[in-house]
Amino acid sequence: MKKLLFITLSMSVLLTSCKENTKQETTSEMTNTEVIEQTKTKASLDFTPITHATMVMNYGDETIYVDPTGGKAAFADFKQPTIVLITDIHGDHLSINTLKELNLNGTIIVAPQAVVDKFPEDFKPMFKVLNNGQTAVVKDINIEAIPMYNLREEALKFHEKGRGNGYVLTFGDERVYISGDTEDIPEMRNLKNIDKAFVCMNLPYTMPVESAASAVLDFKPKTVYPYHFRGTEGLSDVEKFKSIVNEGNPDINVELLEWYPNQ
Repeated sequence: MKKLLFITLSMSVLLTSCKENTKQETTSEMTNTEVIEQTKTKASLDFTPITHATMVMNYGDETIYVDPTGGKAAFADFKQPTIVLITDIHGDHLSINTLKELNLNGTIIVAPQAVVDKFPEDFKPMFKVLNNGQTAVVKDINIEAIPMYNLREEALKFHEKGRGNGYVLTFGDERVYISGDTEDIPEMRNLKNIDKAFVCMNLPYTMPVESAASAVLDFKPKTVYPYHFRGTEGLSDVEKFKSIVNEGNPDINVELLEWYPNQ
């Protein structure tokens, strides 16, 4: 009887121990999962203006070149791109020579069909074609292709609707809008929940600062960066843009970055 009681007690202790170990392992696994999730959401986003429409974005392990121009030397201080975004066919956005100089091993190039059509065949396997209104997840980054086009009669010849893309990229819980060459179109004004916005403003090709400011006051990004603001008559008045936006909505942060030498 004592031996049976001892065996019963031993099994009880063993089962209790197994339950505790299982609980500890489960807790450990949950903790590890939480750490992984936190690591994903805490990846920081930073970006560097290169010139005009060209910039580099870094997010975790991803390095994104936007409209890379200027040759290999312009990117000497940056990691190899994992993603390249191209908005349009014009030379200030599309430089095939620059891309030929860069190391694009493993890089995915996201662009509209009009851009892809400009490339030689050996580039074609690198492309993910996105046209207006389409969305894709590229290396865990959600990318939406937003229309970009002109509205003013005298500017319609520059950018017809459907050819080029603006983009909205989602990095974790942060949404970033890159306008490309556009005027203050409804698709821009109707954007929602934009954390950072890069908005063009140069004449005669895109729009005046007043139109850009009006659009920004409509879609209310948390922070807006004027970019692509060199036109045929020099640089647009980005200080005026900032003043209009801040007078209309002081909660919108306007940051002026250096996109041009001796700006």
